[in-house]
Amino acid sequence: MVQDYLCAMQILDGKKVSQAVKDQLKISVAQLFAEGKKVPHLAAILVGNDGASETYVASKVKSCEEVGFKSTLIRFDADISEHLLLEKILDLNHDPDVDGILVQLPLPKHISDENVINTIDPDKDVDGFHPVNVGKMVQGLPTFIPATPHGIMLMLEHYKINTAGMHAVVIGRSNIVGRPMSILLSENKNPGNCTVTICHSKTKNIAELCRNADIIVAALGRPGFVKEDWVKEGAIIIDVGITRVADSTKKSGFRLRGDVDYENVAPKCSWITPVPGGVGPMTIAALLNNTYRSCMMKN
Repeated sequence: MVQDYLCAMQILDGKKVSQAVKDQLKISVAQLFAEGKKVPHLAAILVGNDGASETYVASKVKSCEEVGFKSTLIRFDADISEHLLLEKILDLNHDPDVDGILVQLPLPKHISDENVINTIDPDKDVDGFHPVNVGKMVQGLPTFIPATPHGIMLMLEHYKINTAGMHAVVIGRSNIVGRPMSILLSENKNPGNCTVTICHSKTKNIAELCRNADIIVAALGRPGFVKEDWVKEGAIIIDVGITRVADSTKKSGFRLRGDVDYENVAPKCSWITPVPGGVGPMTIAALLNNTYRSCMMKN
């Protein structure tokens, strides 16, 4: 049930919406400071020197500065033991000045993501990955929502897109995007109230399912996976994928591509997120939002 769209394809501009979220947070933080109250403090842990992780963390720290948050970046060599990393997380759990704890993934293979996530205090788990927060999300209780799905919902809300009754296809079943996205889109609220289908690597009729979708959320990390003939006229496309592909014409030697064949798919859509500049900036905005909420629980 896609509405009758009389206008041409429109961009879901993550940069614009992210800036609007940050502008509001900046005002709120300035008010806290003026009243002599605690301002939000995000502690980020970076293990090793993975290029993409370095970029992501630097962007998060810069965004904290932009809105007036305190931020602490803690770096460890890639060979740090899991025991020492968990000890540092416990220290941050007990630090009353720290509101949010972020451990940048992926971690080296000798460190368990699960152990790290489970060690973070759920009240400081601004990434929304702790089982306590995931459980609350499933039950529709107030909690920290994983940053990428939370950012997508904020974007749909900003553009006042009424998703009620729509058929949403989510491609990907990760705990970071796919599964939480399916839960949020099916919730009894707006945005939400969708009928949701989850597709993954074992789904046999994925193209056919996509053709019947009013909303497609592509989050599997395969460049150009969603083709033009998979998308019906007027569909809403949320492209979560961001992959570096070789491009000799670029100074960097690569360009960023999403999971959707944007050039051919975009003309058929009512709304679509670009890559880059779509979901990525919203992930950081949502992380800041969660950190602010964590701080406000104490103020």
